[in-house]
Amino acid sequence: MILRPATRAELPAVLALLADEEKVVDPASVTVTEAYERAFADIERDARNEVLVLAEEDGTVVGCLQATYIPGLGKGGAERALIEAVRIRADRRGDGLGRELMNRAVERARERGCGLVQLTSDKRRADAHRFYASLGFARSHDGFKMTLPR
Repeated sequence: MILRPATRAELPAVLALLADEEKVVDPASVTVTEAYERAFADIERDARNEVLVLAEEDGTVVGCLQATYIPGLGKGGAERALIEAVRIRADRRGDGLGRELMNRAVERARERGCGLVQLTSDKRRADAHRFYASLGFARSHDGFKMTLPR
């Protein structure tokens, strides 16, 4: 398995992973809107953001996440990594790929000099919470989100 930044050509595969956690979505069926194009281009241009894919040797994308590196005054001025949108293709779960994806993303943050890796997870995802705890993540804060109307 290869962990690397996603390419524009892989955007449909990433969106397919994000579209449905419970089933495999064919990337060819995904509509890549102008908003997705713009967001991906913005991420690519920003040295503090990356969409990472976990791909097989043949290039098939089986997992993804987005990492944002946030400068801060806490933790001695060290950056922190925020990991979001973690997905493993539904038919590949249970193969250890999620653990590999997360361990490698954490190592990438460590190599960058981050003093902390944080993530949020939907409260309804009990299996995901057990998974993150097994990786060493601790429930230390309650998070809040506010959806803004467009």
